[in-house]
Amino acid sequence: MTRRSHAVRRFCTLVAAASVAATGCVTVHGERAVIPSVDRTEAAEVLERFTEATNEANTELDAKLTVPVESGPLAAIDQAGIKARAARNPDGNPGFKPLELTDPKFLIPRTSGWPKWFVADADSNRGGGHWLVVFTRPSPDQAWRASYLSVVSERRMPEPVLDDEGYAEAVPASGSDLLVHPGRLGREYADYLQKGPRAGGSPFADGPATSQLRERRGAQQRTRGKVTQYADQPAGKGDFAPVALRTEDGGALVFFATHHQVKETVGKGYPLNVPPAVRPLVTGNPKTALLQVRVAEQLVTVPSKAAAKKNPDEKVSFLHRVEGLVSARGE
Repeated sequence: MTRRSHAVRRFCTLVAAASVAATGCVTVHGERAVIPSVDRTEAAEVLERFTEATNEANTELDAKLTVPVESGPLAAIDQAGIKARAARNPDGNPGFKPLELTDPKFLIPRTSGWPKWFVADADSNRGGGHWLVVFTRPSPDQAWRASYLSVVSERRMPEPVLDDEGYAEAVPASGSDLLVHPGRLGREYADYLQKGPRAGGSPFADGPATSQLRERRGAQQRTRGKVTQYADQPAGKGDFAPVALRTEDGGALVFFATHHQVKETVGKGYPLNVPPAVRPLVTGNPKTALLQVRVAEQLVTVPSKAAAKKNPDEKVSFLHRVEGLVSARGE
């Protein structure tokens, strides 16, 4: 039986049960039935469309070409980046090496209601191990779009839980048995970056995206003639909503997004440096201050509460993080 991701779909089937047999058309309601979010044939087509559009957009340096295939944090970061590169290279980038995603495996959860989502796990000609692309579909009348893209090395990739038919297990945004609910990760992470570890200890493991990032910020807050301020906020609604897959160790693999602002202010007589990669996205007149608005997408492993209680070293660990400039304003 082919399962499709439309909210209301019709198909003909033969149903046999005990002494009753009947043939007819059945309507499956995606908003109520717990069904795979997409069939594997369609998932492969979605991944192919995404790859083709990505290559075309990066060759022509035309951000509009990604609109039909990207959403959420990936779209925000990618489209701003292409716009900035296009301003510096108006003739495009004919030397762009096309991205190839091969041997894909699809992590498809059984879900009810909308949005629907799934994860493509593929090899790439860019290397790096597992290329994980999250595709979401907000409603039956909207297309599949990629909302997250992360790269994880083979040795760090956790094993997802699969049922007897090969379908993955989704973890809800709230009410989970995890150390941090997926829907709370953005808030917890923003609070951590702003305030540091809380009194009871941080749920995050030390590393480049946590303790080391705070150290770098601390060193840059006040330098000769310049003050740098940081503001961090969660981004957990709509196309920026987190998605989580259960892993074999009882924890979860979670994709989530955050918003970040960086404001640099220089003193009188000191120059304000605006990097060439930033200039195409700047509005206003940057004389004494530059406010950068950034979006980050993160992939983490989250242990279960039980595992964290048994071993305090079990914490949220970052597998991949990308932060990209999406706009800037000069003052």
